[in-house]
Amino acid sequence: MVARRYSPPLFSVAPMMDWTDNHYRTLARMISKHAWLYTEMLAAETIVYQKDNLDRFLAFSPEQHPIVLQIGGNNLNNIAKAVELAKPYGYDEINLNCGCPSSKVAGHGCFGVRLMLDPKFVGEAMSVIAANTDVPVSVKCRIGVDDHDSYNELCDFVYKVSSLSPTRHFIIHSRKALLNGISPAENREIPPLKYEYFYALMRDFPDLRFTINGGIKTVDEANAALRLGAHGVMVGRSAYQNPWRTLGHVDTAIYGAPSSGITRRQVLEQYQVYGDSILGKYGNRPSIREVVKPLLHLFYTDPGNGPWKRKADAAFQHCKTIKSFFDETLVAIPDYILDAPVAESPPGREDLFVNTLSLMPPPYEDTEQKVLLEA
Repeated sequence: MVARRYSPPLFSVAPMMDWTDNHYRTLARMISKHAWLYTEMLAAETIVYQKDNLDRFLAFSPEQHPIVLQIGGNNLNNIAKAVELAKPYGYDEINLNCGCPSSKVAGHGCFGVRLMLDPKFVGEAMSVIAANTDVPVSVKCRIGVDDHDSYNELCDFVYKVSSLSPTRHFIIHSRKALLNGISPAENREIPPLKYEYFYALMRDFPDLRFTINGGIKTVDEANAALRLGAHGVMVGRSAYQNPWRTLGHVDTAIYGAPSSGITRRQVLEQYQVYGDSILGKYGNRPSIREVVKPLLHLFYTDPGNGPWKRKADAAFQHCKTIKSFFDETLVAIPDYILDAPVAESPPGREDLFVNTLSLMPPPYEDTEQKVLLEA
């Protein structure tokens, strides 16, 4: 299913709007060589309308492989054109967003998680995507939408999409989405996690691959999900908000690779070369602030983190290069922090998957769905 030269997607970093941009992915790859990285969701229309300016949206360095392009949209023609335009960039997988609950996306945009209410269209869209690329395709979705939250309805969605298209990989955010005006942040907290739905999908669709997403914050918790049988684990905000202690353990704890022994000083030396090479590449973008943004979480909870951020706020006003920015701000971080390899991984919650398998719903019956598909 995946390119042979890469490790399998046992661990991936979730696509996050305004966060998993080129700068963050560059940093993430310096810390982990094996984690699969996702782009921010890119609307198909954006790709099509920016066809003369695609590097700004789609270009990435070869070091970022393995990398997945996530697109969003509800127009088959634009989806097809977008995937065709993205093909020369060499992404390792194309993913369709069927999980974003934002009012701009699922509301006014009528795509994202709203697409779960139209599995026939998603099947058509995935067929169009597959026809315009030569890499695997996947769907990222929730376990339900509003009152359409039964296990059978989730299975109907997976069954129809996989039956109508070549899709064999589903990333399942184990919460439903509420489209009644709550914010995307609240949609990550208010609907309860139902990991039992995820593992029931694995039971009922043994020919498909499933990656679990939602509520998993540490490498220990990711390994717990894998031990329970998940084909892969996707982690979101903790991989951004605490990248050093999250991504820093992926290669050893998930993939069994030897420790690189890299330090944050070495990461920053590499990042400086990248940052100064890309500043102002597109007119006045990216700015110092944009390039430095993912670094602001690199010293999460460490001594010197507060002074470093305060110095950064002042340095944004006048520094013209990443080197000068570092010269001015890194004095706040003690040498023993900069020069230490990654410390122990934060402990995971031991009760995260308690009783998950015993709570699984009854097996899915697809007889009615076969009739509907053949009608």
